[in-house]
Amino acid sequence: MEQHQVDTKQGKINSDSEAVWAKCLEVIKDNVNWRTFQTWFEPIRAVALTGNVLTLQVPSQFFYEWLEEHYVELLGKTIKRVLGKDGKLEYRILMESAATKRNPVSINMPGSAYAKPSKENNYVDMPLKWDDPNNIKTPYAIPGLKRVQIDPQLNSNYTFDKFIEGDCNRVARSAGLHVAQKPGATSFNPLVVFGGCGWGKTHLVQAIGNEVRRLHPNKAVLYVSAEKFINQFIDHSKNNEINDFIHFYQLIDVLILDDIHLFINAVKSQDVFFAIFNHLHQSGKQIILTSDTAPKDLEGMQERLISRFRWGLNADIQAPDFETRQQILRLKMHQEGLEISDEVVKYVAYNVNNNVRELEGALIALFAQSTLNRKEIDLDLAKKVMKNFVKTKARELTIQNIQKMVCEFYNIPYERLMAKTRKREVVQARQITMFLAKKFTKSSLKNIGEHFGGFDHTTVIHSCQTVENLMDTDTEYKEQVLEVQQKVHLASL
Repeated sequence: MEQHQVDTKQGKINSDSEAVWAKCLEVIKDNVNWRTFQTWFEPIRAVALTGNVLTLQVPSQFFYEWLEEHYVELLGKTIKRVLGKDGKLEYRILMESAATKRNPVSINMPGSAYAKPSKENNYVDMPLKWDDPNNIKTPYAIPGLKRVQIDPQLNSNYTFDKFIEGDCNRVARSAGLHVAQKPGATSFNPLVVFGGCGWGKTHLVQAIGNEVRRLHPNKAVLYVSAEKFINQFIDHSKNNEINDFIHFYQLIDVLILDDIHLFINAVKSQDVFFAIFNHLHQSGKQIILTSDTAPKDLEGMQERLISRFRWGLNADIQAPDFETRQQILRLKMHQEGLEISDEVVKYVAYNVNNNVRELEGALIALFAQSTLNRKEIDLDLAKKVMKNFVKTKARELTIQNIQKMVCEFYNIPYERLMAKTRKREVVQARQITMFLAKKFTKSSLKNIGEHFGGFDHTTVIHSCQTVENLMDTDTEYKEQVLEVQQKVHLASL
């Protein structure tokens, strides 16, 4: 019974505080524009009313500091209007972190006296019309236009036509096309594209932006790096213009933010982006993000942001495979009007396997050497350029190297290739490996057999003969063997 009385009393306190705050919100609505109201007042919750002191819960320390710096006069006058001349405010700040995710802690902070005038505006007597984009200072306005038109900051060369699709990026590319056709109206919001440096993330997200502009010319699209976003936030903070900064970003229909992992050490930027993210998502606007790692692995990012990154689709891009690298080179050759033999293309694609930027750089280096020395781009020139362009180690082609290449090609674990099994796919891969080992190494038949767990030389001879016979009768089989053989050949150069 006693516990019930306590609960009832607590419920009444919460109910009273919520009723008081609801009256306050009605006053505040009349004195700020709707964007400001959504960003800075809707997230606040009333949690207690003790006498004439109303306690408000706010999401973060930054949120509290922002209210105290920019809306203290408005809040002070409103509280006194609702609670009387002795009305006061206190804040309860949620302290959110990975360790306190399930049981968040909070700290109480007193509200300031409201006598000081706001540095930015007199919100009660002369509210600004923030919903008019022409009243907002934008870092991306196109000069010379009477009405604000946002410069999207997109590279026109980054299009879907120039983005080579492969197994390494197929899901992300398909999702990007879907988003470009219906920005903000799909379940892929936000779309988070993550992967290593130079794997095509920036190209893909800018291709989405360019496609949106083509299909939906009336939508405001903006591409910005996280580094530039952070620097803008710092500059606007110094000039006491953060309202302009936030409200500008809330005008965007498709926001593309590159390298969000840079937010990890920028706590206040995370707070601001959280407010922008919430507004855009609730308004049905599209958010596209890139990161060098999966959102779940962004240590130092606020958990509330990570949870929102999971609302949509997290699509990874992997390092371009051998086939994709060849296609990228051929596309670049076509764009530059170059003609290079397949042998050279495969050699370059095999040796430059880190990222697309290095691949493009290798092609430029080849072209430069060919032009300066007036030489044809052949395999000898490619070998010379590759020695200076990429770090290569003198390597001897071994039976084990060939075994690993065949395993990779047929997607068979190395352990299975070495196991005593008669499964067809394993036996076939083993036979091809023996055939290639005989062709590309100086090892004896006996030595080759020993590398497969002790087979004798007659088994190796039989395997090689079987491969040659099948190549004569099975076209698809022959193409596969020649493709693996080409990779082994490139490794031997």
